[in-house]
Parts: sequence; structure tokens; C-alpha cells
Amino acid sequence: MSFEALENIRLPPEVNRILYIRNLPYKITAEEMYDIFGKYGPIRQIRVGNTPETRGTAYVVYEDIFDAKNACDHLSGFNVCNRYLVVLYYNANRVSLTDLPLIWTLTLSYVK
Repeated sequence: MSFEALENIRLPPEVNRILYIRNLPYKITAEEMYDIFGKYGPIRQIRVGNTPETRGTAYVVYEDIFDAKNACDHLSGFNVCNRYLVVLYYNANRVSLTDLPLIWTLTLSYVK
């Protein structure tokens, strides 16, 4: 699909570049996350929870909103180590990005 065609597609309002992933294996690494989510497009940042409250969750930030939508569509319910991923779009009303440094550590921040 050409860029001009993508420009005319209307996405639901909840769709954005930031995905919130739940039900991850506790020992998953950022590199393993990149292997899974990087297949759907360039990633700007991955943050994996490392405290008792955030273990098993992560945020994945894509460069492009259409890549994020594609990943969400294909990876919701994806089996990783006998756990089925729950992939949601980031919701600003649920958590503030300014709170993230308090509960998350940056584990991967590069684009291949």
C-alpha cells in the first residue's frame, strides 16, 4: 500500500504508537521483546517492567502508528512461553507517561 493510500485511512481514536503488553513471562528480556515486536516495524523504545508491580508488563513504542496497529492486531493472543499476550493501546487516562520513570527502567532504546 502506498504512503498516499495510508494517509487516507481513518484509524479508531484509541489507536496510537504506544502499545501496553500484559501477561508476559517474568524473565523476558528487551532483546526477546524486540525479536517479537520488531517484525512489525521500526521500534523507538521498549520498556519492560522490573518491579513486583510491573513484572510481566511492557510498553513498546513504534515509529509509525500503522506498524503499532499491525503489531496489536497480530500479537494479541500470541503465545510466548505458554502465556498468551494481551496487547492494548496505551491509554493516557490509565497511566501518565511522566509516572513511568518511577516504575519502569529503560531496557532498550534503539532502532535497527
